[in-house]
Amino acid sequence: MKSVYKVLPVFLLMLSCGSNSKIISEEDADFVIAFGSCNKEDEPQPLWNPILLNDPDLFIWGGDNIYSDTDDPEKMKAEYLLQNQNLGYQKVLDKIPVMGTWDDHDYGLNDGGKEWHFKEESQQLFLDFFDVPQNSPRRNREGVYHAEIFETAKGSVKVIVLDTRYFRDALIRSEDPNRRYEPSPGGTILGEDQWNWLAAELVISNADFNIIMSSIQILSVEHGYETWGNFPSEIKKLKELIISSEAKNVMLLSGDRHISEFSKIEVEGLNYPLFDFTSSGLNNNWSNFGGEPNGNRVGEVISAKSFGLLKFDFDKNKVEMEMRGGNNKLLQDYMVEFQ
Repeated sequence: MKSVYKVLPVFLLMLSCGSNSKIISEEDADFVIAFGSCNKEDEPQPLWNPILLNDPDLFIWGGDNIYSDTDDPEKMKAEYLLQNQNLGYQKVLDKIPVMGTWDDHDYGLNDGGKEWHFKEESQQLFLDFFDVPQNSPRRNREGVYHAEIFETAKGSVKVIVLDTRYFRDALIRSEDPNRRYEPSPGGTILGEDQWNWLAAELVISNADFNIIMSSIQILSVEHGYETWGNFPSEIKKLKELIISSEAKNVMLLSGDRHISEFSKIEVEGLNYPLFDFTSSGLNNNWSNFGGEPNGNRVGEVISAKSFGLLKFDFDKNKVEMEMRGGNNKLLQDYMVEFQ
């Protein structure tokens, strides 16, 4: 493992895509992030050992870390305990830092938002799962958003995890049988306090790379399920913030969908394309996926069990995004090169 220390001009982006070529090896990478979502705690979890084969410096939970869907604190506590007792996951905890956010099923309510009556209790159980100290400020503020900086000898990576549940306004049900929800002209996903916090985290960031983890997809907006596309004003606000903050090399991560894909958009005023790397699910995948629209997709949809990797090369200003599955098989990759 690399030496990593955790502490609290704009580049032109060039892309190359390959299906089987490993461009940045584990030995050459200066920092490696593994992440994933959609994990049923009471079913086999075959990907923890493959994750560790990549010598990651950090694992990020992308939400649905357990499937609880309850307002019974004892039931949720027992399900978190079951996940912590998984032998593969224990190996991860022993070797590397773990951080993350939640999604609806570990929040406690399918597709739930700010209306969930159990969210305060659920938050404390979530923080217990991550061993957050009782005297931490995170225990006394609403929501589970959080940021950490990871320093290496060659550069730094800031990881920002968002809470897309605690403050999110109501969704609009669709009358179209092929869609669950319709876009809302107003409303919020993050809420005022979290938006202010995110703005501050990006403005003050001197990190070489800034990684934002959202439990739900940001740039895949057409499918009619949960997505930032249901709140288009929030997408606009995020793009404007990324531009105005001047934070370096922002990349987006997401989960929720039981599939994995890369999405990309060009943002006027931003000198590089913005990517949303969706990795889902660790063991709860959409095995019979039949296709859905995403005009921002690059590459193919992967519906097998998988996890995501980001491999950073600070000298060459490169990040390789990889989807990997059972036996650490490379399923798809995309190289992002900043010059």
